[in-house]
Amino acid sequence: MVISKQRTGEPLLLEELPDRWRELRGAGPARYDDTQGVWQVVDHATVATVLADPATYSSDLSALAPTQPDFETFTQGNFVGMDPPEHRKLRTLVSQAFTPRVVRGLEPRIEAVCARLLDDVAGRDRFDLVDALAYPLPIIVIAELLGIPPEEHRLFQEWASVLFGGDQLGEAPDMADLERALEAIAPTVREMNGYMLEHIRARRARPGDDLTSRLIAAEVDGARLADQEMVGFVALLLVAGHITTTALLGNAVVTFDRHPGTDEALRADPARIPAAVEEVLRWLPPFPELGRRVTRPVVLGGHEIPAGTLLMAHLGAANRDPARFDEPDVFDAARNPNPHLTFGHGIHFCFGAPLARLEARIALRMLHERFRMLAIPSYEDVTYQNPAVIVGVRHLPVEVGRP
Repeated sequence: MVISKQRTGEPLLLEELPDRWRELRGAGPARYDDTQGVWQVVDHATVATVLADPATYSSDLSALAPTQPDFETFTQGNFVGMDPPEHRKLRTLVSQAFTPRVVRGLEPRIEAVCARLLDDVAGRDRFDLVDALAYPLPIIVIAELLGIPPEEHRLFQEWASVLFGGDQLGEAPDMADLERALEAIAPTVREMNGYMLEHIRARRARPGDDLTSRLIAAEVDGARLADQEMVGFVALLLVAGHITTTALLGNAVVTFDRHPGTDEALRADPARIPAAVEEVLRWLPPFPELGRRVTRPVVLGGHEIPAGTLLMAHLGAANRDPARFDEPDVFDAARNPNPHLTFGHGIHFCFGAPLARLEARIALRMLHERFRMLAIPSYEDVTYQNPAVIVGVRHLPVEVGRP
């Protein structure tokens, strides 16, 4: 579902959502959401505690979520939904191939891809920032990283559009909605699964200098990644390395536009961009909630929560906790320290965070270098992603001025 275009006089969706998150804390650190039938924890300390205790708060939600055979096969290597020791094994193996050095080494390619995408709109005073840059940039980077031929990069864009569109979901989806969504994306999952298995087998026969080949070679204590586990990791990389960056870039441009003077200050001092990116992440986390399954009876905020309960750790609300942040409802592009929980906490801290941060910093710097002015001429033309799936813009028409 696409949230309708902004109409005159209505609150901007990306400002209305934080208002809702702020209100959640009124009932205390834990509350029951009657609409979705789940418990939520909403303060910074409790959310951090939940995320740091996988024994009590499991990431394996398979017993609570609807099932779909293709999707189950597809997620075998997705360690986000695993607990130790399986989580530790897979993350350790993948970490051998997807190292901080590998991410840092992508900087020249990210700059080159940004330059090419911005060259494509060089003669235009108006364009859609999502279509032109925020959406294709991370997809191309991931596809290149995996050794996918350039002529097939479009496949990744098509798959990501289906997987993260949220067109089958309402703003407060129930299990029936989730079942329908899984069935709708099953053909795409099968197609991607088959493509990636074929790509992995080709690399086994003829290794190259790419992440796929490094994943094949990774070994810890004699254990290696199975083909299907590698496919699951690629699916995870699409989330961590693509949709987060797309949402982060769009959210940054909107937030800077809504806070006059921010863009000018960053242009004057590009060294401030990393801190501004962190504040955008705090301000508008792309995935504002993380689900956990309670494994034993617990007491949170004075409430007894039984084993087997689905518990949602609300990052959006925790990021506005006045007990942890000074003036949490003020956007401060120079905020320091900024202990936001947008990328999670503990053993499941987002694996793709360094890549998302690097892409956002480079893209924002290059936008400032290319254009002396970048503004959103009308919020009536902005459309939004389904916030039940991700917080971000789907289309963002901008107006630019060149030096």
